[in-house]
Amino acid sequence: MPKTAALPKKTVLVTGAAGSLARRVIARLLGRYDVVAVDFRRRVETDAGVPSYMVDTWKRGFEDIFRAHKIDAVIHIGRMFAHESDRDRRYNANVLGTKKLLELCRKYGVGQVIIHSTYFVYGASAYNPALLDEDAPLKASEVTQDLVDSVELESLAQIYLWKYPELHITILRPCNVLGPGVQNSMSLLLSRPLAPVLVGFSPLMQFIHVDDMADAMVLAFEQNRPGIYNVAPDDWVAYQVAVEQCGCRKLPVPGIPPALPKLVSSLLNWNAFFPPYLINYFKYPVILDASLFAKTFGFRPRRNLNDIFSTYRKAKLLRV
Repeated sequence: MPKTAALPKKTVLVTGAAGSLARRVIARLLGRYDVVAVDFRRRVETDAGVPSYMVDTWKRGFEDIFRAHKIDAVIHIGRMFAHESDRDRRYNANVLGTKKLLELCRKYGVGQVIIHSTYFVYGASAYNPALLDEDAPLKASEVTQDLVDSVELESLAQIYLWKYPELHITILRPCNVLGPGVQNSMSLLLSRPLAPVLVGFSPLMQFIHVDDMADAMVLAFEQNRPGIYNVAPDDWVAYQVAVEQCGCRKLPVPGIPPALPKLVSSLLNWNAFFPPYLINYFKYPVILDASLFAKTFGFRPRRNLNDIFSTYRKAKLLRV
């Protein structure tokens, strides 16, 4: 029998390639797919044969990557955290950059887009239901203007999801992602020997290991079932217990009046790990119902809370 020609590998563009999560996603894709790495922070050192670019997604030079490579799919992880820049540049990167990316996907016939969002879009409130599913309203921008870019990024992605089904867009809203190399606010906070806690508050929180999140993103890409999905384990823990389990000593911060913890955070320059706009997330629980993602993709995290927190405990022991 004549041999059938092997199908060409798909080419996958991964944004935010300098980040810990993106590096893990790229490692899982290599060999089965051709990968193009992009980041706005620096040119990423990659394996031989993996093109790497440093470019702002909202600027003109980003389109050159689509001209140079036949991109079949995009995994959009690159977003700017609040502690990395001011609000205007963050808006340009997260909202205008995502719009530019989606328009280029339409222009160049990209057939699939995975977008990494955040559970912050739901907003933290004393009136939240016990479990938030994907139909819950996105109220974060009602609480603070500093999360407007996160909500607008999501709203923009949803418009393209329904208006342009040929893009096969999947939006993932994970809980707190932790693990080696992660540089988000929660990871930076739990890496410290002394962690602030609001007096009288210890909301339930969910945590997922960065390796499990990378597995979830690759699953979503390979199974290609467009939609909006929460990504989280089906267990949770009180914030102050998480602080203890990570080997941190507690630094009590008065939570009342509401403006006081924000003032303390600003005065002590804690914006990287205890940003004022996230204070409500340290007061009220935001627990995700992630059963839709689990059922749709057959996903179950393999690392438990001890696996996650031990990374931070061990790092502190090594510094002693």
